[in-house]
Amino acid sequence: MFEVIVVTGGAGFIGSALVRRLITNTDVTVVNIDKLTYAANLASLDSVRNSDRHIFCHADIANREMMGDIFKQYSPGAVLHLAAESHVDRSIDGPRDFIDTNIIGTYTLLDAAREYWSQLSLDNRNKFRFHHVSTDEVYGSLQKTGYFTEATPYQPNSPYSASKAASDHLVRAWYKTYGLPMLMSNCSNNYGPYQHPEKLIPLVIHKALRGEPIPVYGNGDNVRDWLYVEDHVTALLEIATRGTPGEVYNVGGYNEKQNIEVVSEICSILDEIRPSKDSYKNLITFVEDRPGHDQRYAIDASKIAGELGWKPAESFASGLRKTVNWYLDNQSWCRAALEHYQGQRLGLKAAK
Repeated sequence: MFEVIVVTGGAGFIGSALVRRLITNTDVTVVNIDKLTYAANLASLDSVRNSDRHIFCHADIANREMMGDIFKQYSPGAVLHLAAESHVDRSIDGPRDFIDTNIIGTYTLLDAAREYWSQLSLDNRNKFRFHHVSTDEVYGSLQKTGYFTEATPYQPNSPYSASKAASDHLVRAWYKTYGLPMLMSNCSNNYGPYQHPEKLIPLVIHKALRGEPIPVYGNGDNVRDWLYVEDHVTALLEIATRGTPGEVYNVGGYNEKQNIEVVSEICSILDEIRPSKDSYKNLITFVEDRPGHDQRYAIDASKIAGELGWKPAESFASGLRKTVNWYLDNQSWCRAALEHYQGQRLGLKAAK
């Protein structure tokens, strides 16, 4: 394991889970860079914020001077780059933020990392790693059969996935052109504690608890592969520490579910542990579909399983129950997260 790791986006959903794991389970010093946009929440780091191995830097990855100063000051052995705008619906309404953070921000971080890396000793250059964390959405949409592999051609269909595809290509180019030791991972849909309520699973929980209509896009038959966030963190650390530079690893949960199935399972859990007068399923409401809504995502994660021995520990049933219970037990965190978002519908501008 590295002595010092830079984590970008470490106050976000996946990033905060990674920071908590590193501080709690290792001796690593974590330099946590976060811009603190609407989706970031420092309360997600309450259990580790006061550790002398957690260094928080309120900074924008697109600020070249600040990124250069951070590399010089803390001399990291690795970067785990998770900072990104990530909500498809928001990318439809306002794609510029996605271009600025996901593309320009990644370029700026790569530029600062390359300058720092080029001045290291030969041994430290060989040990350095830049791990770029991406999404399966860059591959586009699958039909009823087949899986995304690391060799699947890119075919992004939303401003979000297009911006992530561009950042993936930049990272690959910095490896091929400059030799920067990069690793890349493309994951399926994450879920779990501390996820912002604009995303499907926490949104359904919040809508249900408030007795509001639970929106399901289209007819609800769009399929996603679900990955519990703690399983993803385990995969990220395996890739960063044991992966082969220049390689891409797809990380999936082997939990394909139609959106309507996910919503119905959440309602069933709530009916059991927080019963209401009527079943929460009666709140399910089918609404206008998302523009350009990808039909199905599914990942073949055999490469990371075969090379690094990783596989998900949580089934969707066990992970979903843990997630629902966490949101029920952490309503103060949820209320704070909802200050800037009240569950309103986003992403319809393209349809007007």
